[in-house]
Amino acid sequence: MKVAFAGTPEFAAAALEAILAAGFEVPFVFTQPDRPAGRGMQLQPSPVKQVALAAGIPVHQPEKLRTPEQQAPLADAQVDVLVVAAYGIILPQAVLDMPRLGCLNIHASLLPRWRGAAPIHRAIQAGDLETGITIMQMDAGLDTGPMLLKRVEAIQDDDTTGSLHDRLAWIGSELIVEALGALKTAADSLVATPQPADGATYAAKIGKAEATVDWTRPATEIARDVRAFNPFPGALATLEGAPIKLWRARAIDAVGAPGEVLLAEPAGVIIACGDGALCITELQKPGGKRLSAANFLRGMPIAVGAHFDCTAR
Repeated sequence: MKVAFAGTPEFAAAALEAILAAGFEVPFVFTQPDRPAGRGMQLQPSPVKQVALAAGIPVHQPEKLRTPEQQAPLADAQVDVLVVAAYGIILPQAVLDMPRLGCLNIHASLLPRWRGAAPIHRAIQAGDLETGITIMQMDAGLDTGPMLLKRVEAIQDDDTTGSLHDRLAWIGSELIVEALGALKTAADSLVATPQPADGATYAAKIGKAEATVDWTRPATEIARDVRAFNPFPGALATLEGAPIKLWRARAIDAVGAPGEVLLAEPAGVIIACGDGALCITELQKPGGKRLSAANFLRGMPIAVGAHFDCTAR
């Protein structure tokens, strides 16, 4: 069975590695064009491109897939299925119709909850107790196609987007290999279940602006934001004009004016919120490294009674 692949970040690269390890023939890969990254802003290949090149697989990097020329690799390869994982480019109906068995998407949520670009972030931010992976048959809608396989994963109290992403990437890799194996055995062996009409939510792309902490909000919500925005873009607070990123924190019972520093000790920096307080245990100043509260305070003391800026969303 010939399996083309379309994806870009680490989440997708893990799936491509699993598909190759399972012995499926991958005639080519679609991935997004190289983007500038790092301090030097040099063009960097995507993780999927790196895996493909290491395996000797041809890579195509069109900006879009709208024209016959951009779609030509898929049309010429006559593949059985196209696997899509965090590709970041919308597939037109012409592309969806080209593979003999259609296009399968690896989505990092339990659809129909959290359709869209940032399902892992939004699940943590919303306080969901569980999420998972859905393998779905793609249609022209945004993550609206019928579901083929699902696997549930609990969200732990200390999960960040980074830690949950890594577990879901591994689960997605296993599940897509299972789905492809079933299709190889018998094309009709997977039951396509339409997504229910109820329970659909949209996971909008994360914007840097929303990572600014609003201390008038409840501490439980801010703590979830800190976890959701780790490792990107990082929850951002401002103290006396200095931006400080918050990487690890938990909500506690304490009272004070929103943004007020109640305690600044090696065990944590405690800041009052609209309801409760936030105990921050890992912070980062501009140009510095992520540090424990103890190490951060050695280089940048924070006075009790000082006030972080309150920014209402």
